Amino acid sequence: MNDSKNKPLAAAQVTDKSIVHRKKNSVIFRGKCAALVLILLTFICLFAEGVVNDKPILVQYDGEWFVPIFKSYPETAFGGDFESEADYKDPYVLNMIEQSGWVTWPLVRYHYDTINYDLTYPSPPSKQNWLGLDDQGRDVFARLIYGLRISLAFALVLTSAISVIALVTGTVQGYLGGWVDLIGQRLTEIWGAIPVMFVVMIVASILNPGFVTLTLVLALFGWHYLAQLIRAEVLKTRQLEYVQSALIAGVSDFRIMWRHVLPNALITTLSTLPFIFAGSLGSLITLDFLGFGLPVGYPSLGELIAQGKNNLHAPWLGMTGCGAILFVITLVVLVGEAVQEWLSPFKEHHHAQR
Repeated sequence: MNDSKNKPLAAAQVTDKSIVHRKKNSVIFRGKCAALVLILLTFICLFAEGVVNDKPILVQYDGEWFVPIFKSYPETAFGGDFESEADYKDPYVLNMIEQSGWVTWPLVRYHYDTINYDLTYPSPPSKQNWLGLDDQGRDVFARLIYGLRISLAFALVLTSAISVIALVTGTVQGYLGGWVDLIGQRLTEIWGAIPVMFVVMIVASILNPGFVTLTLVLALFGWHYLAQLIRAEVLKTRQLEYVQSALIAGVSDFRIMWRHVLPNALITTLSTLPFIFAGSLGSLITLDFLGFGLPVGYPSLGELIAQGKNNLHAPWLGMTGCGAILFVITLVVLVGEAVQEWLSPFKEHHHAQR
């Protein structure tokens, strides 16, 4: 009788586990697909000069080989009259090259600062300009690719800086505890209450904000959230038996933190990194949109959205910027969810040790 009652319960438990397992595999699969797309996008942005450029990839002239995307050549190298750099958009220069050689062009023959004087601008998408021209006559697709490269590089550097600062402060606070933790907590609360946007505005009014300046400012004021998570994890880890045994055995604090405490803290860090990366992307785009980001002239997604706001009759500008941001951040979030699911067995194993 009891066996007949337990069979449906056992079947239900198996079904629940199967559903959870399928859901977990689905999340990880989506994350892998998103990671592949993100890697491909990063690869394209990394080698943007070979995809989107107003200079040829390769030139063969009079038996010699030239690579203009990596090196500047004077006009005289192609039979011209001037020692200045060759303008490959000039029909005269192209005609001289094609008389004694050939040219291989990138997929899109525009750089992010190349101005198309043949059309009025802003100009809608066309065969010549796939995503149109912005309000200064520059190719939107070219600025999108180069802007994505800068944004991804900025987010990577900022995320790395935040992680290092948070790992050091969180591990030291959580492991040493006592007055070190108490003072560290009060300072962290005060530091976290400072409005970062106002700090950036002040810095922008004093200095000309650039890549390094923005990274330093945002890193100095963006580490406290992750540090609190790491601190909480370290507080729990230091109570584990193997950590206490190491203390009794006379192992140094630095060695314990490095070999026993830090690996557990890294699990928390790794599961949070994709979301910090997405936040870093959003921070730069927001600052560029408000005019406190990268210097004028740099390709920027935030600046592209600002152009869309100022040119409502050219909706392709805002749609391109917003669409690119939404697409990239969605990919990063999907990767983050997959990383969390992948790390969950390690977390469960760690909790089982307590």
